[in-house]
Amino acid sequence: MFHLGFFNLTTNSSTSFYLGIWYITNPPVVWVANRDQPIKGDDSVAVLKISEDGNLVVMDARNNEILWSTNVSNIASPNTTSAQLLTTGNLVLQDNATGTILWQSFQHPTDTFLQSMKISANRISGKKVKLTSWRTPHDPSTGDFSVSLERLSIPEAFIWRGKSQPHWRSGPWNGQIFLGIPEMTANLMFALGAEGNLNEYYWDYSKKQWSMMLSAINTECGVYGKCGVFASCDPKTSPICTCLRGYVPRNVEEWNKQNWSSGCVRKTPVQCESEKVIKNNSSVESVAVEDGFVKLQNTKVPDYAEWLSSIDFDCRTACLGNCSCKAYAYDVGIGCMLWSGNLIDIQRFSMGGTDLYIRVPSSELDEQKKKNHASVIIAVTVSAVGTIGILICAFILWKRKTAIRERANFRIPTISNTKYPSKVKLPELSQFEFGKLAIATNNFHLANKLGQGGFGLVYRGTLEDGLEVAVKRLSRASYQGLEEFMNEVLVISKLQHRNLVRLLGCCVEGDEKILVYEYMPNKSLDAYLFDSCKQVLNWEKRFHIIEGIARGLLYLHRDSRLRIIHRDLKLSNILLDEELNPKISDFGMAKIFCHTENEANTMRVVGTYGYMSPEYAMEGLFSEKSDVFSFGVLLLEIVSRRKNTKFYEDAESLSLLGFAWKLWNADNIPPLIDQEILNSICNEDIKRCIHIGLLCVQELARDRPTMTAVVSMLNSETVNLPSPKQPAFVQRQTLLDIESSMTSDGLCSINNVSLTNVQGR
Repeated sequence: MFHLGFFNLTTNSSTSFYLGIWYITNPPVVWVANRDQPIKGDDSVAVLKISEDGNLVVMDARNNEILWSTNVSNIASPNTTSAQLLTTGNLVLQDNATGTILWQSFQHPTDTFLQSMKISANRISGKKVKLTSWRTPHDPSTGDFSVSLERLSIPEAFIWRGKSQPHWRSGPWNGQIFLGIPEMTANLMFALGAEGNLNEYYWDYSKKQWSMMLSAINTECGVYGKCGVFASCDPKTSPICTCLRGYVPRNVEEWNKQNWSSGCVRKTPVQCESEKVIKNNSSVESVAVEDGFVKLQNTKVPDYAEWLSSIDFDCRTACLGNCSCKAYAYDVGIGCMLWSGNLIDIQRFSMGGTDLYIRVPSSELDEQKKKNHASVIIAVTVSAVGTIGILICAFILWKRKTAIRERANFRIPTISNTKYPSKVKLPELSQFEFGKLAIATNNFHLANKLGQGGFGLVYRGTLEDGLEVAVKRLSRASYQGLEEFMNEVLVISKLQHRNLVRLLGCCVEGDEKILVYEYMPNKSLDAYLFDSCKQVLNWEKRFHIIEGIARGLLYLHRDSRLRIIHRDLKLSNILLDEELNPKISDFGMAKIFCHTENEANTMRVVGTYGYMSPEYAMEGLFSEKSDVFSFGVLLLEIVSRRKNTKFYEDAESLSLLGFAWKLWNADNIPPLIDQEILNSICNEDIKRCIHIGLLCVQELARDRPTMTAVVSMLNSETVNLPSPKQPAFVQRQTLLDIESSMTSDGLCSINNVSLTNVQGR
């Protein structure tokens, strides 16, 4: 896939040669070594070698001048180093004696971000890893722009002009995308252009070349702070800059000249909690006046967000209770964001983005209400006659449809076509009143919070009869969660198994959509396994949990009246009761299969990175074998007490699966096993479980066993196990060094490649 060599860029004055890395099939240069010290003249004098001190160097053979070096100091064994170009495009210098990577190009990038890179601090030098643009499209020397990840309270990516002037901002990272890039879908290849724009590319199979997918700055509004403070930028309006509600231009004359850099100022001071005097005919009374908020939809939220762990309703309360708070926003993946300083770099989108709530004085709200009232009167008057006619037509159509429905057979709604929970009747499921659930959870107090999922929070509650329950409240900020809510209601209400969590009822009132489950006192397997305060799970208990999860999956796949693929099996979705019996939960992503179906395809890949099978993550294909893959990851996590989503073996960039595979091939299993159970008398059983786990995470779905076979393997030592093939995702590939769930459109290419190896002499 990648090639390492010297390339030249010819100009009118001279020819310069550089050591670089580029794609073999279509050669955009992705990395340059001696970008600021090219070799002039003839490439025959360009030399790449391992120097006497063990470093990889680029030299001019005419005078033996070193133009570039990996510059690693104090190499313990200079005679044992070698350089290798990996299939990921990473050039590494390693110590052959110890296997330690001493230097790697991924920690010293130029202008391109490849799929396997991490934007984080260099683990050796501690310096921030960043991309730096070329000076011009034909000059790879250091340019004026750079890209780096700023680890503020919420991580954001910035393009900088020079050393400190912000040029573009991505918006906060919510675990899946940057909120300021609503089109962002996958981590393919990014390159920072000489003009200061960050472009995303994908491989176009029809053209056999890399094609641009999107640019970070595609309108004037993409430039940082285009409209100044307290203003928003919308490329579809004229002028593009508008002061926020309650604000006016600071410099009207400059604003009219379309120089918006001075921004806007507040028209009327906020009152916080002042009093307003009201005179009646016979008395004078004062009432408390409270500020309010106006909603700005589909925005890139301002810079300098302050993070608060809170639900959406408490987010509003927190801002209202702080007189310096000027705005708030809520995102399911992040939580609550507050702003107390200047609001700068706000952009409006046609779709995507986040709803931003701007604080305004009550007088501003009263004024808007009057305008709205007048508009309503006019609208009602104009449309009254038309409405009557429409109602008559609608009544006739309704009568006809009612007659048709009465003649038609009743059909149970399916997951794929059910959009709103209020349309589904489930008479066998208990319906809870919202008010009673609010009382049961002490108004959803954070002290009762059990956990947080992708579409809301889960609280501990106590019903009137003393029964303890788990209350899952769908966040009102999560439009996407409606379909997942319906999936959970439709699927789990029809399932009964000792290893599945039991749904007690639901609540659908207005915007509130809530599920009520049996309470699990030991919370999730994720929390129990990795909580240092909890009692250590011995091997017998771990095997009991593994076996229970396997039986629960087997029930879903084969033994229930519905055939169900879970699609989001992970440690945090395995709950433990008081006896540590495992129960599979969270069926929001589940898919019901017909008994004749073996595989399905989706354009919307959902789930959790690290647990998704390769065919699902990259092609949207899922089947029973997708759940088998997730189970294999779970099994290895339970045995090793390591999280696949956080494990990273630096020496070879290995994931947990890759680490397990490496140790398996070396017949050196003990380093994989949790030290707490390593000396167990059941070491052979532990090794057998690792063997089963590796069978489950094999790259090809057809090679993985069914859950029927897995249960048989777990319960019978006489069953011979086949040798596992290499797992998928041996090397960890992430966009950022942040735990996250990513989506993929399957646009990457997979090739058979060879390795380039430069040995020291």
